[in-house]
Amino acid sequence: MSDAATPKPTSLKAVIDQLNANESDAKALSNKEKRARTVARLVLVQALYQLDITGAGVETVIKEFSDYRFDGDLDGEPLAAADEAFFAEGARTIVKEQSAIDPLIINRLASGWRIERLDPTVRAILRAGTWELKFRIDIGLQVIINEYVEIARAFYGETEARFVNAALDGIAADVRK
Repeated sequence: MSDAATPKPTSLKAVIDQLNANESDAKALSNKEKRARTVARLVLVQALYQLDITGAGVETVIKEFSDYRFDGDLDGEPLAAADEAFFAEGARTIVKEQSAIDPLIINRLASGWRIERLDPTVRAILRAGTWELKFRIDIGLQVIINEYVEIARAFYGETEARFVNAALDGIAADVRK
């Protein structure tokens, strides 16, 4: 779903610009709204990572991001406006529906692999992507998969991006028949 020749972004701005360049779901979102959605996805992955690592409650993490991070920076760079409602919906739904989301991911792992063995950031990317595929049917498959593949590429590189692509493609086939 993504171009293997796409270079790895070197900054948060480059990640957001690259994600927006791949955005093809122009149905009802302006460029500003697409950018805000992209930022929300990126921050959602970071929030899910934080939830996973710290064990903090979802409302605590949403409030922290709302109070301190959306007006500040991310990894030392100014953060563009985010779709905070989309971010909060994602965080809440993923936590609430984790028992429905995780089995969809597990079905796409190699035999014998447990979801706990995945890197926490990869796990966060897959949970966020699976949430959108399963619960946000108003958003196109290509948009969802491309966005999360690019996020994986930004954090890691091609190997993880290909893994995320394959997993989300399979999950899309499972939930959007």
